[in-house]
Amino acid sequence: MNWHLGLKGEGFQLGLFGPFNNTVKELDIMRYIISGKNIDVTEGLKEAIYEKIGKLERYFTDDTEVHVTFGVEKERQKIEVTIPMKGNIIRAEQESTDMYVSIDLVEEIIERQLRKYKNKIVEKKQSGSGLNQAFIEEEIPDDEQIEIIRSKRFAVKPMDAEEACVQMELLGHDFYVFRNAETDEVNVVYKRKKNSYGLIEPEC
Repeated sequence: MNWHLGLKGEGFQLGLFGPFNNTVKELDIMRYIISGKNIDVTEGLKEAIYEKIGKLERYFTDDTEVHVTFGVEKERQKIEVTIPMKGNIIRAEQESTDMYVSIDLVEEIIERQLRKYKNKIVEKKQSGSGLNQAFIEEEIPDDEQIEIIRSKRFAVKPMDAEEACVQMELLGHDFYVFRNAETDEVNVVYKRKKNSYGLIEPEC
């Protein structure tokens, strides 16, 4: 089951800040889908993506898609990079006062994620697909142990997203799991910046 993110309260709808600028380009392995929110995606930014994110090509198989979104809010230059894989989604975001610095930082984050959790990804059934065979066979010490120190069970009550946000606030939590009364699916609401909320829904 894949998940998609529904954002509420921060104006991510197309047209609120003007239309997105979309660019699709296929290079040796990566297929880049580049868009901008409240920013003109220049050729210089595109070339920086091809150069910096292109360094990650050695980790992936042919036809890997890379979704890149640039955004500007006040003086912050933000980039989000998402790489869908079968069974996993690799995602990182970074912001700074310089978009080219943000691009450098986000590439480093993704590479660290890949190398840190490579063994965990490959061990999952069929989840190694999407990774380059040479990278799969590369010996990387598995020093990172994922330890679950607490488990909790609770009833998932049917309600709408607004009611779930109220319940989350009453409990003083940063997220809340509930069963959507309209779809009968398990959803999650969570806090975002500026007193807004996010909604996570399953995508079959």
